Amino acid sequence: MLLALILAAAIANLNLAVANVALPTIGAAFDASQTQLNLTAVGYSLGLAASVLYLGALGDRYGRKLMLLLGALASIPFGLLAAFAPSIEVLIVARVLGGIAGGMCYPTTLALIAALWRGAGRTRAIALWSAIGAAVASLGPLLSGYLLETLDWGSVFVVTVPLAVIAFVLALLFVPAHINESKAAVDNIGGIISIVMVGALILAINFAVVPDSTTLAVTLLIVALAGAVVFVIRQRRARNPLYDLHIAARPPFWVAAVAGIIVFGSLMGAMFIGQQFLQNVLGYTTIQAGAAILPAAILMVLIAPVSARMVDRTGSRTTLLLGYGFVFLGFLTMLLLWHEGSAYWQVGLGYALVGAGVGFAQTPAAHSLTGSVPPTRLGMASATADLQRDLGGALMQSIFGALLTAGYAAAFTAAIGASADATTVSSSVESELTKSFDSAEAIAKQYPQYADQITAAAKESFLAGDQWAYTAGLIAVLIGAALVFIFFPRKDRESALVAGYHATDTAAPGQTT
Repeated sequence: MLLALILAAAIANLNLAVANVALPTIGAAFDASQTQLNLTAVGYSLGLAASVLYLGALGDRYGRKLMLLLGALASIPFGLLAAFAPSIEVLIVARVLGGIAGGMCYPTTLALIAALWRGAGRTRAIALWSAIGAAVASLGPLLSGYLLETLDWGSVFVVTVPLAVIAFVLALLFVPAHINESKAAVDNIGGIISIVMVGALILAINFAVVPDSTTLAVTLLIVALAGAVVFVIRQRRARNPLYDLHIAARPPFWVAAVAGIIVFGSLMGAMFIGQQFLQNVLGYTTIQAGAAILPAAILMVLIAPVSARMVDRTGSRTTLLLGYGFVFLGFLTMLLLWHEGSAYWQVGLGYALVGAGVGFAQTPAAHSLTGSVPPTRLGMASATADLQRDLGGALMQSIFGALLTAGYAAAFTAAIGASADATTVSSSVESELTKSFDSAEAIAKQYPQYADQITAAAKESFLAGDQWAYTAGLIAVLIGAALVFIFFPRKDRESALVAGYHATDTAAPGQTT
């Protein structure tokens, strides 16, 4: 049963990661801009993050197993659509639709784990679910790199199809149909608002640095902020809110939610930028770039049982802070040691540190969420745990991608201005050079006499952009660690709070505790 749930979650975890290694190949195939590549990478996270709250609530009400089976089934055609997309626009749409399919099955996996296990058994099950899920996400680039050695870019999106078939069969045979599910009506209006709010926010970040798209980005940001205000008002007034803000205000819940968003977002952001760095700047092949992430995957799996024991022994707060410390060191390594000519040990060290941090942080984050809600609200907890990965991944990849785009364009524009041949560069050529690394490489092939200069400038510009991204990662980690240190309760206080929540949530109506 646990294997079925882990494999079902792996559909989403793998889909979140497989596109990263293929981005340079996809960019060359479609002459895509950096923004289009950003949207391709973040599209799955966008679809999943925007829909997961609503779909998690629907699973609580109408059947978590049913939602899991529908999500696994829908992942098959959307994966094939991505694999055989005739244009970059169709590929982006397929990625978003695939994310929505993932939103059907992914929330139910943690909700069912929380419903089926108790005590230390739940902590260990969550640790396995988290570690294997994160490891699958990290191994996705290696698998993609292997496929890209002999097949075209579409092959990376086919790989999740057999996994979806196996997960569907196992879930159908072994997962119970109804465990502590809600009888209350679903807040459909709140669900629609949540989709608009999250989707608009992620798109606003992606379009913020696109030339001539300021109006669109501002409009999307206004829609996201307005959606957030309306969503809060709706949840306060709804008889059965989609997202119970009173439960969400509990310190073990909201601090763990924010902490997880930053930690998992850091992993996805590091993989997103790192894969392009390895291929564009260091000249790694796709399989070499995928294999470079192995230290992160290995450490996440090895540290998961250690993290589970630490949660039981020292509490979630200490374990989360330890995870943050490792993630901070990982970004610091990338900022200081990742440059043109970096040795593999420098690359592997950066990934290893981030992987260790995620390994320590993922179990206490999920454990605190599921331990702070009543049984009928497990969909809310699992959806929030999913948002940690998906919203965190979408936001951090969007922010990192936006900073990479802006930094790259600014550095290349400065390089053109400082060049002795600046007056011979037309505005159209300059636009292509500053659009993305792949566009610059295409221009280099058109002008072989300047190829070496263009490639050198593109690498320097890319490095300037990724420095912006890694600096943002360091700042985010410091903010997250400060929140955990200040607001997350220590072990004894955490245990007392969770016990009090359980007594309140299980008391009969009108009964005081």
